[in-house]
Amino acid sequence: MKMMKGMLIALAPAALFAIYSYRLSAVLLIAVSIAAAVGSEALYQYLTKKPIKIKDLSAVVTGLLLALTVSPSLPLYAAAAGSVVGIVIGKQVFGGYGKNIFNPALFGRLFIIYAFPGTMTPWLSPVDLVSTATPLQVIRSEGTLTPLPELFLGTIPGSLGETSALLLLLGAAYLIYNRYANWRIPLSTLAAVVLVCLLTGQDILFHLFSGSLILGAFFMATDPISSPKTQTGRYIFGFGVGLIIIAMRLWGWLPEGTTFAIIGMNILVPLINRYTKPKPKSA
Repeated sequence: MKMMKGMLIALAPAALFAIYSYRLSAVLLIAVSIAAAVGSEALYQYLTKKPIKIKDLSAVVTGLLLALTVSPSLPLYAAAAGSVVGIVIGKQVFGGYGKNIFNPALFGRLFIIYAFPGTMTPWLSPVDLVSTATPLQVIRSEGTLTPLPELFLGTIPGSLGETSALLLLLGAAYLIYNRYANWRIPLSTLAAVVLVCLLTGQDILFHLFSGSLILGAFFMATDPISSPKTQTGRYIFGFGVGLIIIAMRLWGWLPEGTTFAIIGMNILVPLINRYTKPKPKSA
């Protein structure tokens, strides 16, 4: 529960900025996502005659994370459905908190992408809420880089919680300082992105501050349940996440691939754990 409270505190700046930027749309998406996550968890545990553990706040964190990864124009029914699927199928059917192999919030987001195609658009510019393209869509279609100050401060369109690199990094620093997140995963994720940018001549700071890279690397890839248990494994996991993200940005069919990168590496965690497990010392 202490770690979940820490996550909520770390996410608070980005969530408040989302509410400032998108007003009622953000409030409703966050409220509906959290309510659906908590409600579905309680109902599932009640129907399966398991102890109801919504007080551990893990469902609240899942609902908030899901809301922060979606477009401000997403219909509320899609947000609710994503939260329910993330909690029930992505978490509870595996045995509940501590046994899930996927990040529940990203599992729910993946469901939204395929079950409600097209609902993630249009993307809206903050404050004036005009339909517009995200920085990653702009560079792919026009080859134009969004100015770094806009990326850093958050005066750009995007998912509710991904726009301000500054506020996300403040929250990330809080997580790392209090050891709620293992620094090896985000470090290796960012290192992979930097390496590929150097090799391909891409603008490093643009790719670090755009899209959901920071949100995914620090707040979701670091999920202690669905990430590797060994320190070596964490480096491998994070590097793999970063490689997939930047590869999808440069050569994939979508301008952003954070969800696919983390879910894809979640699948490999048992294998990573097996081959990075320290060998017992011989007598």
